[in-house]
Amino acid sequence: MLAAIRSPRFSAIALLAAAVLGLVLANTPIGPGLEHVLDLHAPWGAVGLDLSVAHWISDGLLAVFFLLVAIELKHELVAGELSNPKTAIVPAIAAVGGVLVPAGVFLAVTAGTQYTHGWPIPTATDIAFALGVLAMFGRGLPSTLRVFLLALAVLDDLIAIVIIAVVFAHDTDFLALGGAAVLLVLFWLLGRMLRPGRSGQGWLIAGMVVLGVVTWWLVYHSGVHATIAGVALGLVLPRRPGHTLHERVEPWSNAIVLPVFAFASAAVVIPAVGIGELSPTFWAVVLALPVGKVIGITLFGAVATRVFRGPGRPSLSFWSIVTVGVLGGIGFTVSLLMNELAFAGNAEIVDEGVLAVLVGSGIAMVASAIVVSLKARHHRARRELSEAEATE
Repeated sequence: MLAAIRSPRFSAIALLAAAVLGLVLANTPIGPGLEHVLDLHAPWGAVGLDLSVAHWISDGLLAVFFLLVAIELKHELVAGELSNPKTAIVPAIAAVGGVLVPAGVFLAVTAGTQYTHGWPIPTATDIAFALGVLAMFGRGLPSTLRVFLLALAVLDDLIAIVIIAVVFAHDTDFLALGGAAVLLVLFWLLGRMLRPGRSGQGWLIAGMVVLGVVTWWLVYHSGVHATIAGVALGLVLPRRPGHTLHERVEPWSNAIVLPVFAFASAAVVIPAVGIGELSPTFWAVVLALPVGKVIGITLFGAVATRVFRGPGRPSLSFWSIVTVGVLGGIGFTVSLLMNELAFAGNAEIVDEGVLAVLVGSGIAMVASAIVVSLKARHHRARRELSEAEATE
């Protein structure tokens, strides 16, 4: 059961189902009640946490997802595909293209309007969705394609984390940030003391949990988005306990954290306006995700493959890079978060942005399913032909 929940297929299906359910329910008679529930505030004002249910999900629950992302990122940088500069350089350049071109498309469409600050929305790739689509439709494809996609998506997440930490910080409280940094050092020291089989490990773990929660609280009050606390905790956590934590928490993240976030984020009312009355933000995201991503990743990836061709470097064909580029257009989770942060003061544009992310990612999903299926079928046919020729 746990193995199924950990799989990319389960994560992709659960995310999509939760988003569709949230969108459908928000546009039924129970929609106002659902909106009321998401707007309820928990009585935690005494500790400076006057957050609505929706913000507890995006600021608190989603920090768990970013914690796991950071642990995976650290593993890839230290011992995985990104630990070798020869194998990391090509997906790194492709990831940069997958950020710059969609951002450029967004800025071009929204030029001269008040919405240009939403440019980060289409820069993200949803690693869970992309790997899920590849797993569902890419039977028989070489592992090098999955490795390239994984490396690109992880690097894309790193860029998204930097954007969230820098672009969306406001009224930064450096004292709170300094306090969080001190607690991160203590968290790291306790993590270094963890040893399997030693007595007193429960107290160490309890202390780390408390430090983690207080670090999140300080980051929230610092003006930096609270999910960055999850990133910082994941990066400083030593590899062995980090791997154990990832193994134990990943099923909960796939089954609860991400679907709940997708449900709450997608629970918006479809605007009762004509297509021509939608804001430039909607069209910018719808165009930038499925089109800007594939152009950026393909162009930069193809050039990088030619420039850095050599022994020990990944050698993907042009159409393999196109396949990864189409998968990269599935923004979803982090794009939804970027949308909330970019237009926090404009509920109408937030709703249009949510719909745009769902539409743009949906187009990319359908395109990915078709492209990956065709690529897999072509690869299987070539392999069967080669095997037949070898037996003659």
